[in-house]
Formats: sequence, C-alpha cells, structure tokens
Amino acid sequence: MSASKSSASSDIDVLNSQKRNTLPNGADSRVHFSNEKTASIPSGLESIHELYSDSVVAKIWGIAQRDLNKPTPPTLYPEYTKPGSVEYIYRELEFWTSGFFPGSLHVLLERQRRFNHVLTQQQVPGRYSIAAPHVLQLEFACRWWTANLHSNSQLQGTHDLGFMIAPWARRQWELLHDTQSFVTMINAAKSLAGRFNPIVGAIRSWDTCETKVYSFKDLDTDFLVIIDNMMNLDIVFWAAAQTNDSSMYNIALSHAKTSQRELVRPDSTTTHLVNFDPVTGTVKQRLTNQGMDHESCWTRGQAWAIAGFAQTYSWTGDVSFLKTSRDCADYFLKHLSTTLIPPWDFDAPKDDKQPTDTSAAVIAAYGMLLIHESLTARGDSSEYLAAALRILNAVCANYLNPPARFVVPRLEVETVEHGVTLEHGAVTVDLGNGETILNGATINNFEFAPRRWANHGLVYADYFFLLCGNKLLEMGVGQLILRAE
Repeated sequence: MSASKSSASSDIDVLNSQKRNTLPNGADSRVHFSNEKTASIPSGLESIHELYSDSVVAKIWGIAQRDLNKPTPPTLYPEYTKPGSVEYIYRELEFWTSGFFPGSLHVLLERQRRFNHVLTQQQVPGRYSIAAPHVLQLEFACRWWTANLHSNSQLQGTHDLGFMIAPWARRQWELLHDTQSFVTMINAAKSLAGRFNPIVGAIRSWDTCETKVYSFKDLDTDFLVIIDNMMNLDIVFWAAAQTNDSSMYNIALSHAKTSQRELVRPDSTTTHLVNFDPVTGTVKQRLTNQGMDHESCWTRGQAWAIAGFAQTYSWTGDVSFLKTSRDCADYFLKHLSTTLIPPWDFDAPKDDKQPTDTSAAVIAAYGMLLIHESLTARGDSSEYLAAALRILNAVCANYLNPPARFVVPRLEVETVEHGVTLEHGAVTVDLGNGETILNGATINNFEFAPRRWANHGLVYADYFFLLCGNKLLEMGVGQLILRAE
C-alpha cells in the first residue's frame, strides 16, 4: 500500500540540509538520556512526570464513573468547561467531539494493558500508584461509553469521523479484539471517503458554515476544506491498509496533496479554511473560522498540520509530507514565547490579554513526537523530542487543574475464619477544582464567530495530553520520566 519512494528520494538532501529552529531565545533544545538505571530527566523538566500522575487518571475515571450505574449507556459526551467554571458542558453523541472522552478511557486502558508493569514498578505514593480503576473495570467502562457510538460511522454529513471513531474504536479492536469496532472503523472510513470530490482532489470538510461575516450553505457552489481534516485521513489510510483498497488510499493521498498545496502557505503557516469551486476545483477564498483573521496563523490549525502531515508520511513514505510537517513545526517553535505555550493565534497582539491554547500545545507536541520517530527511523538526527518534552513540561507546570484523587474507604467486614477484618470499600473520586485535566484552552476566539470560548478546559486537550504520555512510553522515554526523582 505504500507509495513509491523513488520520487521522494530526490528531496532527501533538501530535507536533511535545512537549518532547523531551536526553542525561543536560543534555549537549548537538546535532551540527552542515559541508558543507565540511574538516568534522570534533565533540569528544566521537573514537572513532566505529571503526565503519569494518579490525578490525570482520577480526572477521567471520576467523570466516567458517574454513568456506569445508569440503566443505559451514555448519549451525551463531555466537551468543554465554561470560562471561569469547572464543570463539563456535554454534547449529543453525533457531535464531532464525542469520541475524545471515550478515547481518553481507551488510552488509559492501553496504558494499563501495555505498560502497567512499568507504572507499577514506579509506585511513588500520590504519583504513580494507579490505585484505581482495575483493568476489568476500565474495560467495562470503555465498552459502556462507546455502546451508542458505533452508529456514528454511518454519518454522511461530517468529515470528523476520524475524530469521532478512531480514538476509541481502533484501540477497542486492537486491545479487546472487538470485531464490531473493526467494522465500525471500516464503515467510518468508507463514509468519510464518500465525501471525496475528484475535481477538487479533496474530501469535503463542512457541508455548510456561517459566521457574522460569511455564509456558505449551497453544496453545489461551495466546497469547504479545513486544515483540521488532515487528522481524519489516518482512519482512511488505516482502513485502506486493512482491506487492501487502493482507491481509498488514493483518496486520502489526494486530499493530503491538495491540503499541502492549498492550505499551507509559502512561509509554512496554515490557512484554516479554503473554499473551492466544486465544479472547476479552483480556489475561491481562503478564510479563517477560529483564528484572528483570514491571513493569520491560528495555532491549533498549525498543530493539526504538524500531526496530520506526520501521520500521512508514516502511511505513504512520501518525504514531502515529512518536510511539510517539519516546516510547520519549525514555525510553531520559532514563534512560541519563552513560556512555550502558544497563544490562540500566533498573529494576535503580544499582550497578556490574549488567551492561550493548551490544546494546540499538546497536539503540536504529539505531532513532534511523530516527526522524531520518523526521523530517527531514517537514521536522521532530531531535535523534536526535546521540543515536545519542553512544551509538555510547560503545560504540566502551569496549566494543570488542581489535582483529583482516589478515595478508598476502609470497611469492617466480619468473617467466619478471621473475625472482623478491614477491607477496601468502593473507590470514589474527589475531582478537585476542575473536571478536566488541563485548563487554558481556546475553542474559538474569532471576532466574528457566532460563539466565542477561551480560557477553559477542553476534552480533546486532555485526550492528546494523555496520548503524548502513551507515545512517550512506547518510545521508551516515558520510562525515564517515571524513573526520575
């Protein structure tokens, strides 16, 4: 299924010879790890161990636990907390973010199933004890929270099927061997590929879009593509590989090439939204829907590009996608302030009034980990692991909500053989002040958006935060983080 690499080889020298950006103000981006058992995390990363704290598990489990005793599985899913508030606002199951909270549960299940031996060896009280939930409880919660989501794979009116399905269904198939989830993944990929227009060379993102300054409602005259859609290609590539479907593979490849050409600017910033003529395939307008203005660099869009093009490279072997991902990452790193947390838009005024976007931070960090994996697999040097670690450390140091904790009561139980003994009671969770793991996210701060949200918690910020933790464990770096004092 991989594309031929003959055309890509001509770009290798250019890819390897380019001067890459370091962290802001000349900060050292290098992080060196020893193979010795006494290896420690370098100075400046003292907070990154919070990726694996009991609190992040408790935050997810505390929300999940509420629905486990209801008579039917959930139909409403957590999305965000209101600015200044601590409690989740929920959305219906057909909304594009419905897959992220179940995805977080599955990331924790993956952590238990694949890396529990690592976590339990590092039992520091209050940090890595992972007191609850038991893996069997977690498996049940994963199935319970997704029982009603399989039908989303048949939705025809959305491009977000990758986000809605893949975070949980792929892991449910790979970890629990759930055949329904395999079928759901394939059906979702087919539904998404069905939105492809061969003239435009892309998958339609939104059917309609309306703000205070523009409105698109006619599918016959407007074909909307957003940079976010790069992340949804992963499910199409995966399904193509599973079914040996070359047409599906070519649809995903074509969309990536169109996005690379039309949504990435010459300076390696990204356009959020491009409106194509569906009949001729020509570009009609380049706009924003969530950034500062139509020519600015919306940071989460830039993060979607970093991760999306890195994923596409891993499926295709086309080095141009890796180069695009690196170029977008370099711009991202070059324009971070010394806090290492992106503003909601890189072109927003540089003042304290501008909201941050921690979701952009962790999505970009995840993309940089993917870049690092690809570069090292090619035998090339990489500074992207170091950059990702420093961004994640900054998030952990400054944007975690007050910690949650597991509460395990001790109960007196009378037995025949031993008289009265003490047993653990039912585990509950004290969520602390905030139902999300992270704060400081921004859904949309576009001046002309119908609604604006900034400085709040966000379900997909938490998902990618947890995903970064698992990716680091997979790379062998998480073990060093856990071992550090």
